Amino acid sequence: MDDIIQYGMVGGDVKAFIGEVHRKAFAFDPRARLVAGAFSVVPEYHELTADTYHVAKDRRYLDYREMAEKESQRPDGIDLVVICTPNALHYEVAKEFLLHNISVLCEKPLCFRKEEGEELLKITKEKDLLFAVNYGYTGYPMVKVAKEMIKKGELGTLLSVHAEYLQDWLLAAADPKTREESRKKIWRLNPKMSGSSCALGDIGTHAENLLKYLLGERPSQVFCEKENYGQELDLRDEILLRYPSGLKGSISVSQIALGHLNGLSFEIDGSEASLVWHQENPDHLFLTKKGRGTEDLSRSSTALQGYAASQAYRRLPAGHPEGLYEAFANHDRTIVTNLLKRKRKEVLGPEDEDYPHGEDGLEGVEFVEACLASASKQGWVDFIGDEPNKGGVNV
Repeated sequence: MDDIIQYGMVGGDVKAFIGEVHRKAFAFDPRARLVAGAFSVVPEYHELTADTYHVAKDRRYLDYREMAEKESQRPDGIDLVVICTPNALHYEVAKEFLLHNISVLCEKPLCFRKEEGEELLKITKEKDLLFAVNYGYTGYPMVKVAKEMIKKGELGTLLSVHAEYLQDWLLAAADPKTREESRKKIWRLNPKMSGSSCALGDIGTHAENLLKYLLGERPSQVFCEKENYGQELDLRDEILLRYPSGLKGSISVSQIALGHLNGLSFEIDGSEASLVWHQENPDHLFLTKKGRGTEDLSRSSTALQGYAASQAYRRLPAGHPEGLYEAFANHDRTIVTNLLKRKRKEVLGPEDEDYPHGEDGLEGVEFVEACLASASKQGWVDFIGDEPNKGGVNV
């Protein structure tokens, strides 16, 4: 079956948000088929999901270990597993499938500790597998156009960068009247399930990954202030960034910003032009050139015909909005092509690697560690080179 990629899923039943997004995104590609799953520890949700997607009875598993073992032994076993469990299970589930020679697409965070991430990448390299981590927002066509503009030098010398990710869904968690009730009901507020961070790990890593994708470099130092509002984990964070090139920037993260739903955005300011993009209006990239007014570049604008990304990643004609499903699907298409080329023993090109890798997931873990270390010491912390809790310059 060199023309089909079969995938399975751990977690992500039909009652959960992210599993449905992944399944619908993969459904854009006729070369991908969902054939196996351990969708939920709740049996009725597991069976409902399997029934909905017509998964064969002998490929429905109540335990992911059994799934990895049996699928690895089948001549028609899965090529890829998609991991959509709560955070605490990502590392052990990913490791199990990698050890059984099955490639992985994992939700973020990749794991809780840097050492765990390094172990997963070591196994991936030793077994020559594909490992992707779902930083899905870099799949938007206009994000890719912005990256292309920056790479071509159209903004001139970069002067400053900013990204923010603002939500309000945890506002009740900051209210003394509803704080305890929120803590009991929401797993992301539980360190055992969520890890060492809530806002940083959940959405802050998306903002940092977005900037890294656009700029092609990660920060060398971070300075972070966080607010927990009575919770064990952070609900709001402000981060300053220093890059190896000398560029400086910032990231704002909040899950208690009233009036914001899924407000991921970036601004890149250069000596000749600036770019602004908002995830909630993803088909539009706002370009301001020095001495000229702001241009609204829509996804299908004729002004973008010279940009490869605007042609390769758009799926609908002008005026027909594309969104999160398409952004995920763009990464999934690349992953499917990559896996098919591996099966056929074909050479992979740069275009086959344009998806968020395991290394991006590890960087997300390191970013959280560095930010929390900075907030604890109230100073700058190295993000490249030294361990996050050892480097840095006090201020």
